[in-house]
Order: sequence, then C-alpha cells, then structure tokens
Amino acid sequence: MTVKQLSLPELVDACRELGVGNVGLWREPVQAYGVEKTAKLVRDAGLTVTTLCRGGFLTAIDPDARAAALADNRRAVDEAATLGTEVVVLVSGGLPADSKDLHGARERIADALAELGPYAEEHGVKLAIEPLHPMYASDRCVVSTLTQALDLAERFPAHQVGVTVDTYHIWWDDRAPAQIARAGAGGRIHTFQLADWTTPLPEGVLNGRGQIGDGAIDMREWKGYVEAAGYTGAIEVELFNDGLWARDGREVLAETAERFVQHAL
Repeated sequence: MTVKQLSLPELVDACRELGVGNVGLWREPVQAYGVEKTAKLVRDAGLTVTTLCRGGFLTAIDPDARAAALADNRRAVDEAATLGTEVVVLVSGGLPADSKDLHGARERIADALAELGPYAEEHGVKLAIEPLHPMYASDRCVVSTLTQALDLAERFPAHQVGVTVDTYHIWWDDRAPAQIARAGAGGRIHTFQLADWTTPLPEGVLNGRGQIGDGAIDMREWKGYVEAAGYTGAIEVELFNDGLWARDGREVLAETAERFVQHAL
C-alpha cells in the first residue's frame, strides 16, 4: 500500500531491484490481478508474502450483513493460503449505523472470531487483530488499544488469533510496551508495522501516515519492544499518504528502504 501507484508486476520488479525480499499485499490489487496469478508472480520472483490485508469489519448487527462479512473473511483466508502467507490482518470495523454500543460491537467481533479462527487454522493461516488509533473508533475500528485487541485474541488459541503491532496506532499509549510484552509471552505478535505520526493530519485523516523519520515516533524504541518480546518476524512499512502516492513509486520504495535502515535498524 505504501506504493499503491505501482502495479503488482512493477512492485515485484522494484522489490527485486532493491533487494527487498518480503512484501505485504492488499486484497484489492491482488483480486484485480488475480489471486493465482499474483501467487505465481511473487513466487517466481522469490518474494515472501508477509501478510494479506485486510479482513475484518465484523461489527454488523444485520444478519445478512454479518453473513456477508464472515463469507468475505473466509475468502481472505483462502486468498492468504493461496499466496503462501500465514497472516491475515483484521481491521475490526466501526460502530454500525445508529449504534453507540462499543461493548456490543466488540462482542460481535469475538463471536465472529469463534467461527473464523478454526477456519483459518484449517488453512494454515493466523488472524491478526490490528488496533487502530482511537480517532477511527466510530467508523473503522472499535478496537483502539493493544489491551483491547489482546483481550479479544486471548479468548482463542494463539495459532488462530493474535495481534498486529503498528507504531502509527499505538505510539501514544504508555501501556502499549507492557502489552507488547504480554503479546509476546503468549506468542501473539503476528506482524509488526511501521509508520510515522506527522501533524497536521489531512482532511479525513485516513491518509495521514508519515514517512519513517518525518514525525514523532521513535522507531528503534518500538522495534526494541517487539524484539524484547521475542518477535523475530518481518517488519512491514505501511504508509497511507497522498503525497507519497503522487510520486514515482520506485523512488518512494527506495526512499522507504533507506529510511528503514536510517531510523529502524
């Protein structure tokens, strides 16, 4: 998503040129290109797919909408298995229309995970609940902290459900380091993502993730927390940023790799 202006073949070529061996994929471009075709593309290039984004949006009250969401998440698991990744990242969903019941929304997520967790396990896939910054709680994700994410995940086996640790969403939370340790002790850190926090946020706030090193977050500090918790997996950079998307994608990818070395290693 950091370089969504690149087609999948262009992305694969750019990764190969830069020596980037891992890629996190999003479902929309994968579906547009073809899941099987994408799997062959990345496999032939020697790339490892770290995660597939995104499943989730599991808070609907309407039975038909709920059934549709569960079916879509099962498809996400199927796609992940085809692509050879073990992790589907979940953005849990916001409040349904005319609802103010955060607790009820979170319980519906748990109900959905009770169905989706075993399905994921059957396909060799794990689900990773991603807490999003509280500014997204009403419309996008009622899970706002690692504490809330782990309280949900820990109802299920770790090989079914864990969490995503994303600096952009949790850097402000002074309880997050202890929750990272909690997640690590339970084997529930399924992926780790970097993005910086810059202000002012853009209108709509969704595409406000800053390039590494441009904002307020100490990337090495957070990398240290996940490493101390035992995480040894890939580290993703996931940037939603209109300014970056307007630039040459290969240039952005090269810059991102340089920033990663400069600010995270």
